[in-house]
Amino acid sequence: MGDSSPLPPTNRFVLGSSALDESYSPLPSLYLAFLAIWAFSAVSWIINTWRNRFFQTSNLQWMLASVPLMKAFQLALSFSFWYSCINFHICSLWMSFGVYVTGILFQTASFVSFMLISHGYCIVYERLSIHERRRTAALGCILYLTLVGYKAAVPYSTAFVMLSYSLAFFLIFRHISSNLLVLREQLISIEGEHTHTMHNALYTKYNMFKKFQGAMQFVAMVEVLIYMNVDESLDAYWFRLLVREWAQFCIFLYIGWTFRAQEVSPHFSVMPALKSKGEMIVPPVYSIELDAADFNDLVSQEWHVGVPTSLPYSKHAKSSNPLLVIVQNPRSPSRRGAEELMRSTTNTAISASKYEDIENQV
Repeated sequence: MGDSSPLPPTNRFVLGSSALDESYSPLPSLYLAFLAIWAFSAVSWIINTWRNRFFQTSNLQWMLASVPLMKAFQLALSFSFWYSCINFHICSLWMSFGVYVTGILFQTASFVSFMLISHGYCIVYERLSIHERRRTAALGCILYLTLVGYKAAVPYSTAFVMLSYSLAFFLIFRHISSNLLVLREQLISIEGEHTHTMHNALYTKYNMFKKFQGAMQFVAMVEVLIYMNVDESLDAYWFRLLVREWAQFCIFLYIGWTFRAQEVSPHFSVMPALKSKGEMIVPPVYSIELDAADFNDLVSQEWHVGVPTSLPYSKHAKSSNPLLVIVQNPRSPSRRGAEELMRSTTNTAISASKYEDIENQV
Protein backbone atom coordinates (compact mmCIF):
# COMPACT_ATOMS: atom_id res chain seq x y z
CA MET A 1 0.00 0.00 0.00
CA GLY A 2 2.33 2.70 -1.20
CA ASP A 3 5.79 3.72 -0.13
CA SER A 4 6.04 3.73 3.68
CA SER A 5 9.72 4.56 4.04
CA PRO A 6 10.81 6.89 6.85
CA LEU A 7 12.94 8.99 4.51
CA PRO A 8 11.75 11.05 1.54
CA PRO A 9 12.84 9.84 -1.91
CA THR A 10 15.90 12.06 -2.14
CA ASN A 11 19.61 11.91 -1.50
CA ARG A 12 19.67 15.39 0.06
CA PHE A 13 19.14 14.26 3.65
CA VAL A 14 21.10 16.85 5.63
CA LEU A 15 19.64 18.26 8.82
CA GLY A 16 20.71 21.61 10.22
CA SER A 17 19.22 23.83 7.51
CA SER A 18 16.23 25.85 8.69
CA ALA A 19 14.23 24.98 5.56
CA LEU A 20 14.85 21.27 6.02
CA ASP A 21 14.13 21.40 9.74
CA GLU A 22 10.78 23.11 9.09
CA SER A 23 9.93 20.56 6.41
CA TYR A 24 10.65 17.58 8.68
CA SER A 25 9.46 19.02 12.00
CA PRO A 26 5.80 17.88 11.60
CA LEU A 27 6.81 14.25 10.96
CA PRO A 28 7.12 13.05 14.60
CA SER A 29 3.70 14.48 15.45
CA LEU A 30 2.13 12.89 12.37
CA TYR A 31 3.64 9.49 13.06
CA LEU A 32 2.61 9.67 16.73
CA ALA A 33 -0.98 10.56 15.81
CA PHE A 34 -1.30 7.73 13.32
CA LEU A 35 0.39 5.36 15.77
CA ALA A 36 -2.34 6.10 18.31
CA ILE A 37 -5.06 5.61 15.67
CA TRP A 38 -3.73 2.30 14.37
CA ALA A 39 -2.96 0.97 17.86
CA PHE A 40 -6.49 1.78 19.00
CA SER A 41 -7.88 0.12 15.88
CA ALA A 42 -5.80 -3.02 16.45
CA VAL A 43 -6.87 -3.34 20.09
CA SER A 44 -10.53 -2.71 19.19
CA TRP A 45 -10.37 -5.31 16.42
CA ILE A 46 -8.90 -7.97 18.73
CA ILE A 47 -11.45 -7.27 21.48
CA ASN A 48 -14.38 -7.34 19.05
CA THR A 49 -13.16 -10.58 17.47
CA TRP A 50 -12.81 -12.19 20.89
CA ARG A 51 -16.27 -11.10 22.02
CA ASN A 52 -18.00 -12.32 18.85
CA ARG A 53 -16.02 -15.52 18.35
CA PHE A 54 -19.13 -17.65 19.00
CA PHE A 55 -21.31 -15.96 16.37
CA GLN A 56 -19.26 -16.91 13.32
CA THR A 57 -16.01 -18.56 12.30
CA SER A 58 -13.31 -16.05 13.31
CA ASN A 59 -10.20 -17.55 11.69
CA LEU A 60 -10.20 -14.85 9.02
CA GLN A 61 -10.62 -12.07 11.58
CA TRP A 62 -7.67 -13.34 13.64
CA MET A 63 -5.48 -13.37 10.53
CA LEU A 64 -6.58 -9.85 9.60
CA ALA A 65 -5.50 -8.67 13.06
CA SER A 66 -1.87 -8.94 11.94
CA VAL A 67 -2.32 -6.02 9.51
CA PRO A 68 -3.04 -3.20 12.04
CA LEU A 69 -0.53 -4.67 14.48
CA MET A 70 2.21 -4.60 11.82
CA LYS A 71 1.26 -1.07 10.81
CA ALA A 72 1.31 0.13 14.44
CA PHE A 73 4.77 -1.39 14.91
CA GLN A 74 6.05 0.34 11.78
CA LEU A 75 4.64 3.71 12.90
CA ALA A 76 6.24 3.28 16.34
CA LEU A 77 9.64 2.78 14.72
CA SER A 78 9.06 5.73 12.38
CA PHE A 79 8.15 8.00 15.27
CA SER A 80 11.21 6.92 17.25
CA PHE A 81 13.49 7.48 14.26
CA TRP A 82 12.25 10.98 13.43
CA TYR A 83 11.91 12.14 17.04
CA SER A 84 15.51 11.19 17.88
CA CYS A 85 16.74 12.49 14.54
CA ILE A 86 15.16 15.95 14.85
CA ASN A 87 15.43 16.55 18.58
CA PHE A 88 18.68 14.74 19.42
CA HIS A 89 20.32 14.67 15.94
CA ILE A 90 20.73 10.90 16.27
CA CYS A 91 19.50 9.19 13.11
CA SER A 92 19.78 5.46 13.73
CA LEU A 93 20.55 3.45 10.61
CA TRP A 94 19.21 0.25 12.18
CA MET A 95 15.95 1.91 13.18
CA SER A 96 15.55 3.20 9.64
CA PHE A 97 16.21 -0.32 8.36
CA GLY A 98 13.53 -1.63 10.75
CA VAL A 99 11.01 0.82 9.33
CA TYR A 100 11.79 -0.36 5.80
CA VAL A 101 11.37 -4.03 6.73
CA THR A 102 8.14 -3.55 8.69
CA GLY A 103 6.78 -1.44 5.84
CA ILE A 104 7.41 -4.25 3.37
CA LEU A 105 5.87 -6.80 5.76
CA PHE A 106 2.82 -4.57 6.16
CA GLN A 107 2.32 -4.30 2.40
CA THR A 108 2.78 -8.05 1.96
CA ALA A 109 0.39 -8.90 4.82
CA SER A 110 -2.18 -6.50 3.37
CA PHE A 111 -2.26 -8.17 -0.02
CA VAL A 112 -2.21 -11.66 1.47
CA SER A 113 -5.26 -10.64 3.53
CA PHE A 114 -6.93 -9.29 0.40
CA MET A 115 -6.23 -12.61 -1.32
CA LEU A 116 -7.77 -14.60 1.55
CA ILE A 117 -10.91 -12.45 1.47
CA SER A 118 -11.19 -12.70 -2.32
CA HIS A 119 -10.95 -16.51 -2.07
CA GLY A 120 -13.99 -16.44 0.23
CA TYR A 121 -12.10 -17.92 3.16
CA CYS A 122 -14.48 -18.39 6.12
CA ILE A 123 -17.19 -16.57 4.14
CA VAL A 124 -18.09 -18.69 1.13
CA TYR A 125 -15.89 -21.71 1.92
CA GLU A 126 -14.81 -23.14 5.25
CA ARG A 127 -11.15 -23.47 4.25
CA LEU A 128 -8.85 -23.16 1.26
CA SER A 129 -7.58 -26.06 -0.77
CA ILE A 130 -3.90 -26.97 -0.80
CA HIS A 131 -3.42 -25.42 -4.25
CA GLU A 132 -5.10 -22.17 -3.18
CA ARG A 133 -2.91 -21.93 -0.10
CA ARG A 134 0.23 -22.58 -2.15
CA ARG A 135 -0.69 -19.97 -4.75
CA THR A 136 -1.44 -17.39 -2.05
CA ALA A 137 1.86 -18.10 -0.29
CA ALA A 138 3.79 -17.95 -3.58
CA LEU A 139 2.22 -14.62 -4.50
CA GLY A 140 3.07 -13.23 -1.05
CA CYS A 141 6.71 -14.31 -1.43
CA ILE A 142 6.95 -12.80 -4.91
CA LEU A 143 5.49 -9.52 -3.72
CA TYR A 144 7.83 -9.43 -0.72
CA LEU A 145 10.95 -10.07 -2.83
CA THR A 146 10.02 -7.50 -5.47
CA LEU A 147 9.35 -4.87 -2.78
CA VAL A 148 12.74 -5.60 -1.21
CA GLY A 149 14.37 -5.07 -4.59
CA TYR A 150 12.41 -1.87 -5.11
CA LYS A 151 13.47 -0.45 -1.73
CA ALA A 152 17.08 -1.42 -2.45
CA ALA A 153 16.94 0.32 -5.85
CA VAL A 154 17.73 -2.87 -7.77
CA PRO A 155 17.71 -2.27 -11.56
CA TYR A 156 14.34 -2.93 -13.20
CA SER A 157 12.78 -3.46 -9.78
CA THR A 158 10.03 -0.94 -10.52
CA ALA A 159 8.88 -3.01 -13.49
CA PHE A 160 8.82 -6.18 -11.38
CA VAL A 161 6.82 -4.42 -8.65
CA MET A 162 4.26 -3.24 -11.17
CA LEU A 163 3.98 -6.76 -12.61
CA SER A 164 3.53 -8.23 -9.12
CA TYR A 165 0.82 -5.73 -8.25
CA SER A 166 -0.91 -6.30 -11.59
CA LEU A 167 -0.92 -10.06 -11.04
CA ALA A 168 -2.21 -9.65 -7.48
CA PHE A 169 -5.06 -7.34 -8.51
CA PHE A 170 -5.95 -9.59 -11.45
CA LEU A 171 -6.28 -12.64 -9.19
CA ILE A 172 -8.17 -10.70 -6.52
CA PHE A 173 -10.76 -9.32 -8.94
CA ARG A 174 -11.07 -12.71 -10.62
CA HIS A 175 -11.80 -14.49 -7.33
CA ILE A 176 -14.24 -11.77 -6.26
CA SER A 177 -16.20 -12.11 -9.50
CA SER A 178 -16.25 -15.89 -9.14
CA ASN A 179 -17.59 -15.74 -5.57
CA LEU A 180 -20.19 -13.14 -6.51
CA LEU A 181 -21.40 -15.46 -9.27
CA VAL A 182 -21.60 -18.40 -6.85
CA LEU A 183 -23.53 -16.39 -4.25
CA ARG A 184 -25.90 -15.02 -6.90
CA GLU A 185 -26.67 -18.56 -8.11
CA GLN A 186 -27.26 -19.72 -4.54
CA LEU A 187 -29.63 -16.80 -3.90
CA ILE A 188 -31.62 -17.64 -7.03
CA SER A 189 -31.83 -21.34 -6.15
CA ILE A 190 -32.96 -20.69 -2.58
CA GLU A 191 -35.66 -18.12 -3.33
CA GLY A 192 -38.15 -20.92 -3.96
CA GLU A 193 -37.45 -22.50 -0.57
CA HIS A 194 -38.87 -19.52 1.38
CA THR A 195 -36.06 -19.78 3.92
CA HIS A 196 -35.67 -16.17 4.95
CA THR A 197 -32.83 -16.79 7.40
CA MET A 198 -30.69 -18.63 4.85
CA HIS A 199 -31.54 -16.03 2.21
CA ASN A 200 -30.49 -13.23 4.56
CA ALA A 201 -27.18 -14.97 5.28
CA LEU A 202 -26.35 -15.35 1.58
CA TYR A 203 -27.46 -11.80 0.83
CA THR A 204 -25.19 -10.52 3.61
CA LYS A 205 -22.21 -12.34 2.08
CA TYR A 206 -23.10 -11.00 -1.37
CA ASN A 207 -23.16 -7.42 -0.09
CA MET A 208 -19.84 -7.93 1.69
CA PHE A 209 -18.16 -8.99 -1.55
CA LYS A 210 -19.73 -6.14 -3.52
CA LYS A 211 -18.33 -3.65 -1.00
CA PHE A 212 -14.96 -5.40 -1.08
CA GLN A 213 -14.93 -5.21 -4.87
CA GLY A 214 -15.47 -1.45 -4.76
CA ALA A 215 -12.80 -1.06 -2.08
CA MET A 216 -10.24 -2.98 -4.12
CA GLN A 217 -10.96 -0.83 -7.17
CA PHE A 218 -10.16 2.21 -5.03
CA VAL A 219 -6.99 0.52 -3.74
CA ALA A 220 -5.85 -0.16 -7.31
CA MET A 221 -6.41 3.49 -8.23
CA VAL A 222 -4.48 4.69 -5.16
CA GLU A 223 -1.55 2.39 -5.96
CA VAL A 224 -1.35 3.73 -9.51
CA LEU A 225 -1.40 7.33 -8.28
CA ILE A 226 1.31 6.64 -5.69
CA TYR A 227 3.73 5.06 -8.14
CA MET A 228 3.02 7.74 -10.77
CA ASN A 229 3.91 10.48 -8.29
CA VAL A 230 7.43 11.59 -9.18
CA ASP A 231 7.44 14.76 -7.10
CA GLU A 232 10.55 14.63 -4.89
CA SER A 233 10.26 18.10 -3.38
CA LEU A 234 10.93 18.31 0.34
CA ASP A 235 8.44 21.06 1.06
CA ALA A 236 5.36 18.94 0.49
CA TYR A 237 6.70 15.65 1.91
CA TRP A 238 4.77 15.89 5.20
CA PHE A 239 1.58 16.68 3.29
CA ARG A 240 2.02 13.70 0.96
CA LEU A 241 2.67 11.54 4.02
CA LEU A 242 -0.53 12.81 5.64
CA VAL A 243 -2.62 12.08 2.54
CA ARG A 244 -1.09 8.61 2.07
CA GLU A 245 -1.54 7.56 5.69
CA TRP A 246 -5.14 8.79 5.80
CA ALA A 247 -5.91 6.95 2.55
CA GLN A 248 -4.46 3.73 3.97
CA PHE A 249 -6.38 4.02 7.20
CA CYS A 250 -9.69 4.80 5.50
CA ILE A 251 -9.30 1.83 3.15
CA PHE A 252 -8.55 -0.63 5.95
CA LEU A 253 -11.25 0.89 8.16
CA TYR A 254 -13.84 0.29 5.44
CA ILE A 255 -12.68 -3.26 4.68
CA GLY A 256 -12.28 -4.09 8.38
CA TRP A 257 -15.76 -2.80 9.22
CA THR A 258 -17.23 -4.86 6.37
CA PHE A 259 -15.56 -8.13 7.45
CA ARG A 260 -15.55 -7.61 11.22
CA ALA A 261 -16.72 -10.36 13.56
CA GLN A 262 -20.37 -9.63 14.30
CA GLU A 263 -23.66 -11.23 15.24
CA VAL A 264 -25.11 -12.17 11.89
CA SER A 265 -27.70 -14.66 10.68
CA PRO A 266 -27.44 -18.04 12.46
CA HIS A 267 -26.93 -19.66 9.04
CA PHE A 268 -24.00 -17.40 8.08
CA SER A 269 -21.52 -20.18 8.87
CA VAL A 270 -23.39 -22.73 6.74
CA MET A 271 -20.95 -23.14 3.85
CA PRO A 272 -19.18 -25.88 1.87
CA ALA A 273 -15.86 -27.03 3.25
CA LEU A 274 -13.95 -26.53 -0.02
CA LYS A 275 -14.53 -24.98 -3.41
CA SER A 276 -16.12 -27.38 -5.87
CA LYS A 277 -15.76 -27.33 -9.63
CA GLY A 278 -19.36 -28.44 -10.03
CA GLU A 279 -22.55 -26.57 -9.27
CA MET A 280 -22.56 -25.02 -5.81
CA ILE A 281 -25.66 -25.69 -3.69
CA VAL A 282 -26.14 -24.57 -0.13
CA PRO A 283 -25.93 -27.55 2.28
CA PRO A 284 -29.32 -28.65 3.62
CA VAL A 285 -30.25 -27.74 7.18
CA TYR A 286 -32.29 -30.03 9.41
CA SER A 287 -33.90 -29.38 12.78
CA ILE A 288 -34.64 -31.78 15.63
CA GLU A 289 -36.24 -31.40 19.03
CA LEU A 290 -34.50 -32.45 22.24
CA ASP A 291 -35.85 -32.64 25.74
CA ALA A 292 -33.98 -31.09 28.66
CA ALA A 293 -32.25 -34.35 29.67
CA ASP A 294 -30.83 -35.02 26.20
CA PHE A 295 -29.80 -31.41 25.72
CA ASN A 296 -27.90 -31.32 29.01
CA ASP A 297 -25.74 -34.19 27.78
CA LEU A 298 -24.24 -31.96 25.08
CA VAL A 299 -20.71 -30.67 25.58
CA SER A 300 -21.68 -26.98 25.34
CA GLN A 301 -24.86 -25.09 26.19
CA GLU A 302 -24.51 -22.60 23.33
CA TRP A 303 -24.80 -22.57 19.57
CA HIS A 304 -22.87 -25.10 17.53
CA VAL A 305 -22.95 -23.66 14.03
CA GLY A 306 -21.46 -25.67 11.21
CA VAL A 307 -20.24 -28.63 13.28
CA PRO A 308 -19.20 -31.30 10.74
CA THR A 309 -20.26 -34.86 11.48
CA SER A 310 -18.67 -37.36 9.11
CA LEU A 311 -20.77 -40.02 7.47
CA PRO A 312 -19.55 -43.62 7.18
CA TYR A 313 -16.87 -43.92 4.53
CA SER A 314 -18.12 -45.13 1.17
CA LYS A 315 -15.92 -47.29 -1.01
CA HIS A 316 -17.49 -45.75 -4.11
CA ALA A 317 -16.68 -42.19 -3.07
CA LYS A 318 -13.36 -40.47 -2.76
CA SER A 319 -14.27 -38.86 0.55
CA SER A 320 -17.16 -38.78 2.96
CA ASN A 321 -19.68 -35.93 2.75
CA PRO A 322 -20.20 -34.14 6.07
CA LEU A 323 -23.56 -33.52 7.66
CA LEU A 324 -24.15 -30.08 9.13
CA VAL A 325 -25.43 -30.04 12.72
CA ILE A 326 -26.94 -26.86 14.19
CA VAL A 327 -27.91 -26.89 17.87
CA GLN A 328 -29.27 -24.08 20.01
CA ASN A 329 -29.97 -23.77 23.68
CA PRO A 330 -33.47 -22.21 23.82
CA ARG A 331 -32.55 -20.52 27.12
CA SER A 332 -29.30 -18.99 25.89
CA PRO A 333 -29.66 -15.19 26.28
CA SER A 334 -26.96 -14.46 23.70
CA ARG A 335 -28.74 -16.22 20.82
CA ARG A 336 -31.90 -15.77 18.87
CA GLY A 337 -35.07 -17.47 19.94
CA ALA A 338 -35.62 -21.10 19.18
CA GLU A 339 -38.85 -20.30 17.36
CA GLU A 340 -36.97 -18.41 14.66
CA LEU A 341 -34.62 -21.34 14.15
CA MET A 342 -37.47 -23.83 13.95
CA ARG A 343 -39.35 -21.74 11.39
CA SER A 344 -36.29 -21.29 9.18
CA THR A 345 -34.97 -24.86 9.36
CA THR A 346 -38.37 -26.51 8.94
CA ASN A 347 -38.73 -24.80 5.58
CA THR A 348 -35.35 -26.18 4.49
CA ALA A 349 -36.08 -29.81 5.35
CA ILE A 350 -36.10 -31.93 2.23
CA SER A 351 -36.97 -35.47 1.36
CA ALA A 352 -34.42 -38.29 1.36
CA SER A 353 -34.40 -38.61 -2.41
CA LYS A 354 -33.67 -34.92 -2.90
CA TYR A 355 -30.92 -35.05 -0.28
CA GLU A 356 -29.15 -37.82 -2.21
CA ASP A 357 -29.04 -35.58 -5.30
CA ILE A 358 -27.64 -32.68 -3.33
CA GLU A 359 -25.04 -34.84 -1.62
CA ASN A 360 -23.44 -35.59 -4.96
CA GLN A 361 -23.02 -31.90 -5.71
CA VAL A 362 -21.97 -30.41 -2.35
